[in-house]
Amino acid sequence: MGRTQRLVVGLEHAWDAARLRRKGSGPPADFRIEAYLGHGGVEGVVVRGRVLDDPPPTEAVEGEGVGAAVRRSLRLFVTDELPGVPLRVTVGDVSVETVSDGEGYFVARLQPPGVCGPWQDGRVELAGEYRGLSEPHPTPVRIRVPGADAAFGVISDIDDTIIETGVQRVGLMLRQTFTGSALTRTPFPGAAELYRDLEAGANPFFYVSSSPWNLHAFLLAFLEHRGFPLGPLLLRDLIGSRAGRDRKHDRIEEVLALHPHLPFVLIGDSGETDPEIYAGIVAAHPGRILAVYIREVRLDPGDGRVERVTDGWSSDVPFVLTADGDVVRRHAAGIGLL
Repeated sequence: MGRTQRLVVGLEHAWDAARLRRKGSGPPADFRIEAYLGHGGVEGVVVRGRVLDDPPPTEAVEGEGVGAAVRRSLRLFVTDELPGVPLRVTVGDVSVETVSDGEGYFVARLQPPGVCGPWQDGRVELAGEYRGLSEPHPTPVRIRVPGADAAFGVISDIDDTIIETGVQRVGLMLRQTFTGSALTRTPFPGAAELYRDLEAGANPFFYVSSSPWNLHAFLLAFLEHRGFPLGPLLLRDLIGSRAGRDRKHDRIEEVLALHPHLPFVLIGDSGETDPEIYAGIVAAHPGRILAVYIREVRLDPGDGRVERVTDGWSSDVPFVLTADGDVVRRHAAGIGLL
């Protein structure tokens, strides 16, 4: 962790401690369990979420001004998270208990028999009294379960892979993040159509990104509004000790482990570290990856970063680097993915 990040983490922890002292032990005014889309199958199920003392985020509306979009975006990041909340997660006939961490996040791993796809319903609720709250506050959770008719799965990045974010231009990235909405942000041309064709009504999608969990609601609304296949969004803590690269690698490993009978297609971009991460996954899991597609978005395509990966590429897995989505479509069709 760098010096700047350590400073930010320290300031956030100090703010959280002061906030909790101010609020004391009284009941939270806007207690809310935010359950993220889960995934799993016969190997197990993973459910994640966060417990907050915040009203639910508002939905974007057509024609709203920049001010409304900025206020909504800021509310996603200025949160009152609740640590130490006892929770019960139930899927089918199986329940496990867990506790929210210092940032309000929770994760539960279950082994429910007989889960079936394409989606399995579950719930998250209070497992005991918390600061005067005794009602269970049940919250539904949806779990993606690939069916027997799935030929392969797709693991896709989000930023600069399906939606132009400008990660390499910090100012542009911040402006688009805080002034846009799920209705105004646009995907790369043809991306939604390509993903729907790859899904073919059965093949599951998993979105693995270095974006923070704070953007889960926004990203889910964007996928729904733009017609992308829905699937778990595996993101990261905004203020954490783990690097985004390591976290993304771990999330991909989780997907591969929970769905051992599926081969996968990996889709990312050249802006950050997707090529290196995906190369490591291909090497570590022979026979599991059908193709790697990388969208070319580098400010300097001659910087040699991707080429250092491709020049040493010894696998027979196709590695396609292109700025043209039609090239990906033609290649995918040529190897039988479409």
